[in-house]
Amino acid sequence: MKILAVGAHPDDVEFGCAPVLIQEARSGHQVRILVTSKGEAASAGTPEQRADEARAAAKIIGSEIDFLDFGGDCHIQPTPANAIAIARELRQFRPDVVLAPHLGENQHPDHSAVARIVRDACRLARYGGLLELQGLPPHQISSLYYYAITQVYLEPPQLVLDVTPVFAEWQAAIQCHSSQMKTRAYPELVTARAKAWGAATGVEYAVGLWLNDPVRVNSLGELPLSSRYF
Repeated sequence: MKILAVGAHPDDVEFGCAPVLIQEARSGHQVRILVTSKGEAASAGTPEQRADEARAAAKIIGSEIDFLDFGGDCHIQPTPANAIAIARELRQFRPDVVLAPHLGENQHPDHSAVARIVRDACRLARYGGLLELQGLPPHQISSLYYYAITQVYLEPPQLVLDVTPVFAEWQAAIQCHSSQMKTRAYPELVTARAKAWGAATGVEYAVGLWLNDPVRVNSLGELPLSSRYF
């Protein structure tokens, strides 16, 4: 399986879904991270430093990483051109699963903008008649999921993944972004959220994902871990 995780900023994937990627990479799946800025408007850390931090984190995760230029952070817009740019990456990498930031707008505006761009790109990648993508065969992904970055007050996730076995590696990936630890207590924020979702589902640490589309199963027996814990 191939998994693509897209983030607006160099630390988004690490804060939001890195442990999911670590577990999948350990299971032998190919993982790639795509970042649409280098934190050009950040209060701390230069773009070069932040990109280097993301590359160091990607090594811990076990992922490839690439950067796209969508005009710099705080300038990312959900335009057709940007959606086509992501669709081009989808056709080249041909992932089965795509992870994007949560669509909610009460956050950094780049996060929801990238969520919309990725959502649209997953559809555009299927269309064979797009002139901008001629020469790359159309590609249809299997699943699109959304992850939380710094949001805490969200509707409950529809999928919860136990990430307890790779919690230490997740923390190591987060700590690679040392430039960002000067302004906010990001490790404490994401750890508290992971503990809360873990406690609600009977494990120590968990990451939540939100669905773009319903999940199809053949029987209720395929969902043995979906019972309420409380």
